[in-house]
Amino acid sequence: MSNAVMQFQIISRDPQGTSQFYANLFGWKVNADNPMGYREVNTGATEGIQGGIWPAPPQSPNFVQLFISVDDIKAYSAKAESLGATVLIPCTVLPDGGSMSVLHDSQGMPFGLWQRPA
Repeated sequence: MSNAVMQFQIISRDPQGTSQFYANLFGWKVNADNPMGYREVNTGATEGIQGGIWPAPPQSPNFVQLFISVDDIKAYSAKAESLGATVLIPCTVLPDGGSMSVLHDSQGMPFGLWQRPA
């Protein structure tokens, strides 16, 4: 497995305003039709990656993170921890059957792991 960067996430204190900004600037299509408050972004491009906009927790700043594809989230989370990472959100099953976790790397930068649905 190549561990490709699969998706970007924009974490925003004002997800609606952030969605409107990027939709107006780049013509991105934003779909908020889900129960999690997530806004799926379709950039309309055939190259590059797609992404989404999440509401930020109250204590969080605005930031961007990348999700990297792995074949075993638990194993990669454990390996990341052994290299100095901190798990922020442990392995969570998503509505589509895939799984994700969010970590801080050894320098404190957030990143996500993503595993395709089984």
